[in-house]
Amino acid sequence: MMRGAACNGGGLGALHRVCVGAAVLLVVASCDSHADTAVVGERPHEAPARPDDCTLVTAGSNLQRAIDDTLEGSTLCLEPGDYVGPLDVTKNVTIWGPHEAVIRSSGKGTTIELGADGAALLGVTIDGSGGRFDSLDAAVHVTGDHNRVEGVVVRNAVFGLLVEKANYASIRNNLVLGPDEGPLGLRGDGIRLWETRHSVVEGNEVIGSRDMVVWYSSDNRIVDNAVVRSRYGTHFMYSHGNVLEGNRYIDNVVGVFIMYSRNVQVKRNLLARSSGPGGMGLGIKESGNLAVSDNFFVANTKGVYMDTSPLDQDDFNRFERNAFYHSEVAVLMHGSERRNTFKDNAFVSNHSQVEVEGGGDALGVDWRENAFDDYAGYDMDHDGYGDIPYELRRLSSQLASTYPQLLFFRGAITLELLDAISLLFPLVEPHTTLIDPRPKMSAATWDGRHAGRR
Repeated sequence: MMRGAACNGGGLGALHRVCVGAAVLLVVASCDSHADTAVVGERPHEAPARPDDCTLVTAGSNLQRAIDDTLEGSTLCLEPGDYVGPLDVTKNVTIWGPHEAVIRSSGKGTTIELGADGAALLGVTIDGSGGRFDSLDAAVHVTGDHNRVEGVVVRNAVFGLLVEKANYASIRNNLVLGPDEGPLGLRGDGIRLWETRHSVVEGNEVIGSRDMVVWYSSDNRIVDNAVVRSRYGTHFMYSHGNVLEGNRYIDNVVGVFIMYSRNVQVKRNLLARSSGPGGMGLGIKESGNLAVSDNFFVANTKGVYMDTSPLDQDDFNRFERNAFYHSEVAVLMHGSERRNTFKDNAFVSNHSQVEVEGGGDALGVDWRENAFDDYAGYDMDHDGYGDIPYELRRLSSQLASTYPQLLFFRGAITLELLDAISLLFPLVEPHTTLIDPRPKMSAATWDGRHAGRR
């Protein structure tokens, strides 16, 4: 048996690793952003097209009175200029304006309450909210069904877009600018779904906020969003049957965290540079029947962190066709997990491929046809798969799982020498962490075109 993680070279050639590494850096750099820009990637935030039939509201007018006086189903078109909040939308009306139409907070409470079914807020800029966290002061608070918030710019608000006890909401193509400074825990959430079902959060960009939250909310689609320089890119809790697809999470503490949830699909997302001691691309706690596929994890402290998942004895989790590059640890397990399958994933240029805390192992995980760049086996029949299993045995990781203070030396020559010496003079035999009986000899070429895209 080959001790894959203790030996470099083998399955993935050095030239391949260099080329892929260069592609990784280019993709992450292309997705980078600054808080004073409205683009993370290539999507400009333009206001939706002006409706053909609408009632014109001049700048400085009493917008609340205009809302109260209009008929159900009407559309109000705002001219560029300032309008004073707060606003309480209790009718099925559409409020449209260009970004130059700015609805300003009075400094207290939520700026716009969207409570009627079928109401819409399109294109305008909302500047500010009250400053209280306990009352969830937000730029926009959505509580009705079939409501739309699209193409809106939010700035200087404690909470951005708060969707609560709503169904069939459409939150699309909005730009939420958080403070982008100060402690992350003292910022409000950029987008927050609470007891919300059958809704779509699509094409939004959240910059410098706290979290994007999906709590007690099931059967929603979170697609094509970008969250940067925040705490949690998307945080699920007690939320089932959701789809998370084509999103980009860059420079957050945690890309995605799934807690106490089932039947969540996580596919084709980019999770990059989740840094710091608690940094992780994807965290999973007591969650099951997850389908995690075609995601790209790059330069995270931990690519995937798993804790007691799945919890239900009848549940399974599947990780397929994901790529893990340049992480401190590609996959970290809190204990000896079971009922998880890792198939056709790529592990390239990570300090450590897989670790298990507390001295456990990942032998209960089903590892199949994964590509490990430190696989030292061979392919005599040229079928693309190694002729001997990949076995991960690494003394430094084993010791660090028992003595976490040794992590201070991760990446230093000290631990590398320890692993080399344990191979040459196996006085202390490290235990086996995982076995992949049929490893791939090379990873599929990844060029970045599909990360963070549906």
